[in-house]
Amino acid sequence: MKTYKSFLEKEVKPAKNAGSARFHIISAPYEETVSYGGGTSRGPEAIINASQYLEYFMGENEPLVSDIYTVPQIKVSAPKKKVFARIAGAVLASLKIGALPVLLGGEHTVSYGMAKALREYFGDGKIGIVHFDAHADLRNSYGGKKFSHACVMRRIHEDFRMEIFQIGTRGYAKEELIYRRENNIRFIDAQDLAKKKPDKILPDDFPDKIYISFDVDALDPSIMPSTGTPEPGGLLWNETVEILRKIAQQKYIAAFDIVELAPIKGQSHADYTAAKLACLMMGLAIKGRN
Repeated sequence: MKTYKSFLEKEVKPAKNAGSARFHIISAPYEETVSYGGGTSRGPEAIINASQYLEYFMGENEPLVSDIYTVPQIKVSAPKKKVFARIAGAVLASLKIGALPVLLGGEHTVSYGMAKALREYFGDGKIGIVHFDAHADLRNSYGGKKFSHACVMRRIHEDFRMEIFQIGTRGYAKEELIYRRENNIRFIDAQDLAKKKPDKILPDDFPDKIYISFDVDALDPSIMPSTGTPEPGGLLWNETVEILRKIAQQKYIAAFDIVELAPIKGQSHADYTAAKLACLMMGLAIKGRN
């Protein structure tokens, strides 16, 4: 299979330079702490390759003609703090020229770099994280590591004091439930979404600017098998689209990521789903900005 360098380049002409683009695709194929199935380092390339085959108009704004610039891939063969600093630098560069950063991981710890940049750019309390995930990622440490994919939201919350709202969670350790309760981290678990369809997703007092961090294991394994820890009882596609549309009607999407895709040979529908998710969120972000 041919490898492509730019998101959607086969379908639409990529932006000529970073300054003319509305969206910056930032790939960070970092993988160090995955705990069951591996392969997240191949996720960004798989999403970009799958994007070439999208029918990208999905009922939202037709977002993407000449509006996407794919940033040179982040070099991840370095100590983790240096990798996070490189991600933060790329995100800040995008924000400073008015683009919306779209981060493709890699394991979920790459979100730490995104959060660092957003907090620096927008300031304390000005942006919140909407966290789609099967897991709360609020452990203090996992496998002896405090910068594990299972701890990333705790590190972000402790280090940057960003407000977090969790969606689709359904697998947690007891310490995570305690931390969530003690720190007023609000949520709609997967089982709650199965019982009722709320008219509004986010509380009115949640920050108006949001960063959506989307771990693909939030989706049910029936449509997303290609992830390290597939958890039954997840979100289905139309349900996810409806939730994202409601969020976009409420808040201003300032950035988003898609992480933890671990491509499996012969399961290309999962790569395609992740690429379609990226395209959908770009369209929703434009609709909100307009």
